[in-house]
Amino acid sequence: MNRGGRAALSVSFAEIVTTVRPQWFVMENVATIRNTNAFKTIYDLYKKSGYGLTCKVLNAAYCGVPQSRKRMFIIGGLAEDDGFLEKPLQESLADKPMSIRDYLGDKLGIDYYFRVPTNYNRRGVFSVDEPSMTIRAVDRPIPPGYKGNPNDSAPVSEVRCLTPKERSYIQTFPENFEFFGGKSDVNTMIGNAVPVNLAKYVASTLARYISKHSGE
Repeated sequence: MNRGGRAALSVSFAEIVTTVRPQWFVMENVATIRNTNAFKTIYDLYKKSGYGLTCKVLNAAYCGVPQSRKRMFIIGGLAEDDGFLEKPLQESLADKPMSIRDYLGDKLGIDYYFRVPTNYNRRGVFSVDEPSMTIRAVDRPIPPGYKGNPNDSAPVSEVRCLTPKERSYIQTFPENFEFFGGKSDVNTMIGNAVPVNLAKYVASTLARYISKHSGE
């Protein structure tokens, strides 16, 4: 089996789950994992081990997180029907995406901020009155080569980047949460983390399902 690439850990995780066979499990990955061979591998592993699966892409902005971040969740339960958690996950979604100001109020002390775009044809200045773009594991200053974009929310000369601590807020880590390590390590931990409130959303939905159906 080819275990190269980012999906290698997902395959290893599936092998551990199907060996230990817990009653329930939750797995998270990027939304596009569904288009990979690794997804088929892990799906087949779970099904052969008797798991019913709910495979659901969730946008964190509808799950109590001020950030547009789409992630695939695979939730498994032994002897459950496929899609068993689909309706509960869908029913509790917010009616509109959460903005940074919705979550933090005026805590950041700014109305606009800069996020380095993947290329200069894209906007780099955003408003706190919209969900943040996906928090990444990078911390770079405003590049001198960026002169602005017609879709920017404000002039680039009038904004700043978010600090690592501020980005951790957008990942919904509590203010008193401490990160240890060098700057690069901290940025990687923040950017690669599952947003706290997104994890809570999935876990709470599963817990309610288990409580409701226990003893049936």
